[in-house]
Amino acid sequence: MKASQFFISTLKEAPADAEVVSHKLMTRAGLIKKLGAGIYNYMPLGLRVIRKVEAIVREEMNRAGAVELTMPVVQPAELWQETGRFEKMGPELLRIQDRHGRDFVVQPTSEEVITDIARQELKSYKQLPKNFYQIQTKFRDERRPRFGLMRGREFIMKDAYSFDRDQVAAKASYQVMAAAYRRIFDRFGLTYRAVAADSGAIGGDLSEEFQVIAATGEDAIVYCPQSDYAANMEKAEALAPTGPRGAATQALTKTATPGKSTCADVAELLGVPLNTTVKSLVLATDETNEAGEIVKSQVWLLLLRGDHDMNEIKVGKVPGLAGFRFATLGEIEYHFGCKPGYLGPIGLKRPLKIVADREVAVMADWICGANEVDFHITGVNWGRDLPEPDMVADLRNVVAGDRSPDGKGELAIERGIEVGHVFYLGTKYSKGMNATFLGDDGKPAFFEMGCYGIGVTRLPAAAIEQNHDERGIIWPDAIAPFTVVVCPVGMDRSEAVKATAEQLYADLLAAGVDVILDDRGERPGAMFADWELIGVPHRVTIGDKSLKEGVVEYQHRRDAAATKVAVADILAHVKGHMAV
Repeated sequence: MKASQFFISTLKEAPADAEVVSHKLMTRAGLIKKLGAGIYNYMPLGLRVIRKVEAIVREEMNRAGAVELTMPVVQPAELWQETGRFEKMGPELLRIQDRHGRDFVVQPTSEEVITDIARQELKSYKQLPKNFYQIQTKFRDERRPRFGLMRGREFIMKDAYSFDRDQVAAKASYQVMAAAYRRIFDRFGLTYRAVAADSGAIGGDLSEEFQVIAATGEDAIVYCPQSDYAANMEKAEALAPTGPRGAATQALTKTATPGKSTCADVAELLGVPLNTTVKSLVLATDETNEAGEIVKSQVWLLLLRGDHDMNEIKVGKVPGLAGFRFATLGEIEYHFGCKPGYLGPIGLKRPLKIVADREVAVMADWICGANEVDFHITGVNWGRDLPEPDMVADLRNVVAGDRSPDGKGELAIERGIEVGHVFYLGTKYSKGMNATFLGDDGKPAFFEMGCYGIGVTRLPAAAIEQNHDERGIIWPDAIAPFTVVVCPVGMDRSEAVKATAEQLYADLLAAGVDVILDDRGERPGAMFADWELIGVPHRVTIGDKSLKEGVVEYQHRRDAAATKVAVADILAHVKGHMAV
């Protein structure tokens, strides 16, 4: 490609609404152009990146035995009503009607449609396993779209769905996809982690997120540097505390703590470590009748160490706490006789269920609220001062320095951006849509399903968050809009520069290198600034002065300075520095 024939439109300043690096740089480099809130045009440079991402994904999915198809962006509501998601999904699902008043959705995902295809086309166990995938535009009506392609409303995803005869086969299909995803992300040339993720209401352990490591990532990734353990914050666990609970050494004492309603403030006032305090979190669960009316509520008191935070996913898995909500002020005052800030498990006005975090269950001489404003209790001990809790469970987020659950080291935490997810679905959709096949026993059985997604348009943004500097983007070779740029200086004034540039351009093309020749006649400073902003990883500069020495200049986008290379050697030099 020659730059004069292509479309390059760079900006000196980012738009005012651009908050994160990727949004700023993608807009300045002319990769995307905003059309509406969370909706972007993919400009020629940006589309080249997206197409390279798609090509890698497509090659590895095909290699793994998946079969490509395409499902419509606009889908009949009837299928979504079968699973109940038409009503349950909320305002993120864009619902529309055609001229006849029939309901449709603009799909954010395609479980219903692919399950409908399977129940019509896959009749026998002999046709299984099957894995169908698509690379398709999606729409999710985000309440607050932001961060450019990181959280837009319209986006492109690769989603795949596997269909198997039983759980054993489904888990095998899952492992095939998990391996394919590792090959895909290895080829992208990004630093990433595959982390165990929560499986939601379906349960089970077969769920992994693929996170691109970036300081600006929204997700916390927990891992052990000494082992293979890695999980997202929702799923991550620390090694359970061991050993007997310490013996009581302090007397139970009601202590004045005027105006100190947080564990941190109380610890500072009393001059004790924060981890000797216990925080009280009050939740409630409701029983409803067929009309959806609340007929009974149960209030719960959760006890966590003062320096720990509640993990809502873990709490929701505690028996009886599924679908919990935070208690109302009225419920709190009814059970504790006190407003929040000074709550504790001693001296309750009404009975409730107490769940202690595993760490709290082994504590001695701890501090909690006295259920009286401006007072806390010190020297609290299980058994002596209050009964053992109704339940003990893992309720908290892990923190850096916790012991890894495999016992092989301490946990560390870094930030990541989720760009892929592999997930075992089970029979959630096949049962919801009565999708069955005939098993080898001649009886109908529900498909065991898995789903596997990659954020095609989110991935370039994540790559930029991980790879940039003050001058612009630094693309990995595999997904750069162009791999090499040839920059002739004074091409319009020097036949030698023009001839050398065009010959190198032709040689690179013949060698299968994705190269662009900047023949626009720009001044060197402006030309270099454009390509550094755009982020092409390899640059060759050709000028009259260097040609008289028989050399040209090569510079990788990460290099601080250029390297002089003999004209005769430059092709081999460039190819030698390209990622394999």
